[in-house]
Amino acid sequence: MASSSSSSSVNMDPDVALRLFEEGAILVLLGVPKGTELGIDCKSWQVGPRFRGVKMIPPGLHFLHYCSVNSESSGGQSGPKKGLFLSLKPREILLANWDPNEEDLDFSASKNDEEVNRIRATLRELDPHLGPYPYEVMRKWVSLTDRLSEELAINLQPLTGRICAFSDVVPELEFRHTKDRAEQPRNDTACQSMKEGLDRLPKMKVREGTELRFSDIPEKPYPPGATPAEITRCSMDRSYALETMLEKNHEQQPLNLLGELQFAFVCFVLGNVYDCFEHWKSLLALLCRSEEAMRKRKELYLGLITVLYHQLGEIPPDFFVDIVSQNNFLTTTLQDFFQFATGPGMDGTLRKRAEKFKAHLTKKFRWDFDADLEDCAPVVVELPEGVTVD
Repeated sequence: MASSSSSSSVNMDPDVALRLFEEGAILVLLGVPKGTELGIDCKSWQVGPRFRGVKMIPPGLHFLHYCSVNSESSGGQSGPKKGLFLSLKPREILLANWDPNEEDLDFSASKNDEEVNRIRATLRELDPHLGPYPYEVMRKWVSLTDRLSEELAINLQPLTGRICAFSDVVPELEFRHTKDRAEQPRNDTACQSMKEGLDRLPKMKVREGTELRFSDIPEKPYPPGATPAEITRCSMDRSYALETMLEKNHEQQPLNLLGELQFAFVCFVLGNVYDCFEHWKSLLALLCRSEEAMRKRKELYLGLITVLYHQLGEIPPDFFVDIVSQNNFLTTTLQDFFQFATGPGMDGTLRKRAEKFKAHLTKKFRWDFDADLEDCAPVVVELPEGVTVD
């Protein structure tokens, strides 16, 4: 690692350091090119020439992320970030080799017991080349992932095991034959409109196995055959859509939805995956606008406040100016949440916790959650008698 990594263990309690030295897991990462940006959990470095991995890693769930960097003579530009969740056991050694063709880590050597035992036998010689886990970020990492289990992380990440900042897309049609290509729109004449230009582009899809496996949020927040009155009610209170999603994806453990929210946040903030930001927003909007569910699922919403407290605490205030504040998404979403959570018939503990959280955000970000809600009220459209929307 770069020289700055050596300072990560300077202030560590000696007993903690000894325990991690004896019980901590080790990531042996061989052949990683100098200059590669590599991180674990909430900290990253630029790899130095002597780097061979990371030691003294607390057992449990971790997020390893990295991206290749061109040499300075080639511009020094970074490639797209990749990441994966790892569940490490005490004293475990995980071995990976850098694949220069794929610009990725290949962990297949970890399945070779003979190779792993060889590494274990040479740990004394390898130790000076292993950077210590940045223990100062451990508390932060746990606060961002305390609801995310190993099983849930594995179920949410792509089948390939890699979470990539940019989707790996392929054409929907392969055009293997000349006849197939001949039937496509011609590209040798000027386009007369933007639509024509877009129509000429090949239709793309995400490569199979590389998709994130998030819960599906119902497209329509109301049941089939709903009346206009039911559509209006379900559009204002999204509890039907939330309960439908929980029943389909997290029926046995509804609180896993908080783990999914944490997974999406971590993959966006640390992995630069914009699709995860979009899913985080969608989940948050669904949770915050489900009044009936708040009365029914007190523990889910007490947990949501804690999860959001830690997530928003890790983002610099000016971040919201650039991204989250598009259309005032976060303030309007949380405004709805606070209105419901402090309303009549709500659990007293949840109401008090929501009021404290609202005061905290108002002080930290100077957001006004008490603006006139009438300006944001939805417009209810009455349909003709007997007409339903499916």
